[in-house]
Amino acid sequence: MDHKTKKQLTETDIITKFLLPAIEQAGWDSMLQIRQEVKLRDGKVIVRGQMGVRKTVKSADIVLYHKPNMPLAVIEAKANKHEIGKGMQQGLNYARLLDVPFVFASNGDGFIFHDKTTSPGEPIETEIALEDFPSPDQLWAKYRAFKGYSDAQLPTITQDYYDDGSGKSPRYYQLQAINKTVEAVSNGDDRILLVMATGTGKTYTAFQMIWRLWKAKQKKRILFLADRNILVDQTRINDFQPFGQAMTKITGRNVDPAYEIHLALYQALTGPDESQKAYKQVSPDFFDLIVIDECHRGSAAEDSAWREILTYFSSATQIGMTATPKETEEVSNIDYFGKPVYTYSLKEGIEDGFLAPYKVVRVDIDVDLQGWRPEKGQVDKQGEAIPDRIYNQKDFDRTLVIDERTDLVAQTISAYLQRTDPMAKTIVFCNDIDHAERMRRALINHNPEQVQKNDKYVMKITGDDDQGKAQLDNFINPKKAYPVIATTSELMTTGVDAKTCKLVVLDQNIQSMTKFKQIIGRGTRIDDRYNKLWFTILDFKKATELFADETFDGPPEQIMTTDPGTIIDTDNPDFDDELAGNPTDSDGDKPGGAGVDQGTGTGGGVITDEWPDDEHSEHIKYRVAGVTVRKVAERVQYYDTDGKLITESFKDYTRNTIKKQFATMDDFIKKWQSSDRKQAIIDELEQHGVIWEALEEDVSRELDPFDLICHVAFDQPPLTRKERADNVKKRNYFGQYSEAAQSVLNALLDKYADSGVTEIESKEVLKVTPFDQMGRPLEIVKKAFGSPKEYEQAISDLEQVLYDDKHSA
Repeated sequence: MDHKTKKQLTETDIITKFLLPAIEQAGWDSMLQIRQEVKLRDGKVIVRGQMGVRKTVKSADIVLYHKPNMPLAVIEAKANKHEIGKGMQQGLNYARLLDVPFVFASNGDGFIFHDKTTSPGEPIETEIALEDFPSPDQLWAKYRAFKGYSDAQLPTITQDYYDDGSGKSPRYYQLQAINKTVEAVSNGDDRILLVMATGTGKTYTAFQMIWRLWKAKQKKRILFLADRNILVDQTRINDFQPFGQAMTKITGRNVDPAYEIHLALYQALTGPDESQKAYKQVSPDFFDLIVIDECHRGSAAEDSAWREILTYFSSATQIGMTATPKETEEVSNIDYFGKPVYTYSLKEGIEDGFLAPYKVVRVDIDVDLQGWRPEKGQVDKQGEAIPDRIYNQKDFDRTLVIDERTDLVAQTISAYLQRTDPMAKTIVFCNDIDHAERMRRALINHNPEQVQKNDKYVMKITGDDDQGKAQLDNFINPKKAYPVIATTSELMTTGVDAKTCKLVVLDQNIQSMTKFKQIIGRGTRIDDRYNKLWFTILDFKKATELFADETFDGPPEQIMTTDPGTIIDTDNPDFDDELAGNPTDSDGDKPGGAGVDQGTGTGGGVITDEWPDDEHSEHIKYRVAGVTVRKVAERVQYYDTDGKLITESFKDYTRNTIKKQFATMDDFIKKWQSSDRKQAIIDELEQHGVIWEALEEDVSRELDPFDLICHVAFDQPPLTRKERADNVKKRNYFGQYSEAAQSVLNALLDKYADSGVTEIESKEVLKVTPFDQMGRPLEIVKKAFGSPKEYEQAISDLEQVLYDDKHSA
């Protein structure tokens, strides 16, 4: 092929004609070792107003594997008109995600080879000919030496993943988590910590990790330990199902040695009495691997029930998995497990598009800000004298109830749902059961039409309420419309996979970062099938100020500084204000628990920052009515690119975004006028978060994107689409065309006035009224314009004259 012809080839042609033949010639298996167009991210969701749009993401052109799901190298291709190494920086970014040391960039003339395994003094990037591409054995040998794998490690390191034939494979961060953990185990590490944000697939990651270690015979008897019955059952039925007959759930305090994979609620293995310590039925070396799910909930505390079990099986390799590593001055998971071998944060999940971003609506109430003081000698609704002091936000619904405040919160929640989506799944976090019940009642009274359609529109789902708990599965099931609103206090903070939850309401005093992360995690799952791409946090208690805390999404740091004595565990939902004091049955469930276990507080020495439930305490809660309560402020904050919340109107966001793309209005107009298709510019800006529907809602539905941009970003007075269309008609512009062409162009101009420039650029426009009365699209084009090319030119000329006004002067 001559040089000139090669320069005209597309990137796809370069891959097909030059790169793949060179790679296959070097011995790479096209079926098992070469994958093209490997999509590593889903594309971040940008939220503005009530709209969310996904950014499009590029795929890695080629990824080479030693074995399936064991990546070795990334190859990034460019068309031949580009320099040979142009794709290198892009390839390095993919290599970072896949954690591979080899990157190749090519334009078809050869390769630039970036090799992170080189010795000091050797060049990191070299140019090699197409025919010199390294073989699989050569790259694997370099990779193995770079990693320092011993011969003994290889059977475990190279053990295949489970493949069900559906095409499902671990995401890039799951791949890293699994590979790093398996590598650590093969290297003899026996205490390992994995930190992965809620909603990122910890259980699937645990399954693949256990599967590889089990299949490689590195680990033979394995215990998966959790503290929620619902977590154990979901794990057994879903992700762990491939273990089949080798797997059992420990029930009735009986550990059956006939099985290899054991799933257990830790309450089923132990209890305060010696007779309840079922784990002692087997020898301390019975299990050689223990995986602890959500290990932040007590495994670090030296006198917790978790620790009792882990200490007994101390010879086993123990892997802790958590979204929120416990780090206080008294308790440290890092002290027990060591620093995480891998961390995947909420911020990373949102940036990659695997987790839902959030917008925050902060509501300030006057009594919360100013406080409330009883009149001299004032009594509450039960006739109790109210101690004379100033009650503030932390007191409300804990020590003092103001009925009007509860009503205002319920009214605000209801108004938000009514103006957005009345059927959006909503969790309202309250201070305790009493608060959850009063909130349920207030929400019912503010949603009479919805409640008349279905009386399960609002449900209290708390540990004391069998009717409510029975509806938990329906609430988290996307296929079930009801319940829509769940009021709760502790029961739904963890272990509830509510994928379609679109509104999280915070009317609870939250001081614990761990608990805050757990609650926020209820909304972070994405479900494209049900249009759940983002969620809203409606905050009445300033809880979202915790987002500004640098520990919210930073790397976990060990801050344990004292020897643990009595554990003051303010984060531990095992000691649940809803269920404290209830005994467990032999399966570790609460009586009447409907399969939802909240723990028993068997850790001992645990103190909670929650007020206990009234029936278990002498604590008095005063209740008053007749107080004037008003909303004084409501502001919207958005998740920004650096993970911080910003208060910014959509117009401000659009202005700032556009000015990053176009320094001046002239720059924008030149780009607009020179573009063959205006739709391309519209799509490009949408990828930067300029959501046109939201902007039209904010500014005007009568304006074209051109005028919206000139007006919002550059403060120009806009023309409506109709005004632009009328200006063209006044110029008698169509006189140069035939009568048939004039009819078509006039109709297109009317379409523009109604729907905008994207309508007249659409290939489908000639199929709808009034064009369908003129003939088939190709007939119209030939009769009126002579050819498709001349029709396209006429559209381009029409667009030029549409925008040829004072803006472009």
